[in-house]
Amino acid sequence: MAASLATQSMLASPVAARVTGIRRSGANQLSSVKYLPSLRRNVNLSVRCTAEDEQQQQQKDDQPTIPKAEPQPPKKPRMSTGFSEVFAFSGPAPERINGRLAMIGFVAALGVEISKGQDVFAQLSDGGVAWFLGTSVLLTVASLVPLFKGVSVESKSDGFMTSDAELWNGRFAMLGLVALAFTEFVKGGTLV
Repeated sequence: MAASLATQSMLASPVAARVTGIRRSGANQLSSVKYLPSLRRNVNLSVRCTAEDEQQQQQKDDQPTIPKAEPQPPKKPRMSTGFSEVFAFSGPAPERINGRLAMIGFVAALGVEISKGQDVFAQLSDGGVAWFLGTSVLLTVASLVPLFKGVSVESKSDGFMTSDAELWNGRFAMLGLVALAFTEFVKGGTLV
């Protein structure tokens, strides 16, 4: 009922009459209500709440003195563990897993290239796909187990290797792996 009256009073206001082109002649033409309260804002109205000094002193005297404990740090909200939240575009899993795979892949590709003299494409055709799939599954499962348990990567990062450093290392490894494959393709042989 109150919402209906408020809506009717807004529609019956002079601003609404100018916008909609409806003219009023004394009574509200939008409803059959004879009396329609006008809801107008009084911008000069201010409300102040002050307590009496005696009331405050009496409340302090009535309460027992409790020693103050050290303030607790605010608890971090628990991370969402739903499949769609973990694998969302901005979720914690996609970039971390791809970055970890790229870091291992880049180091492995350079290691095999130095030791055997094979480029990335020769490594893949020489049985590297099976190793890639096995490593991908293993690292993906190892990365997802803590995320599904609600443990964030940021909570476990201390010291030199922080979660941000891991993200940046993964990004550079992704770029490095693509640059290595592209350079070897254009050059027609190994980089080293």
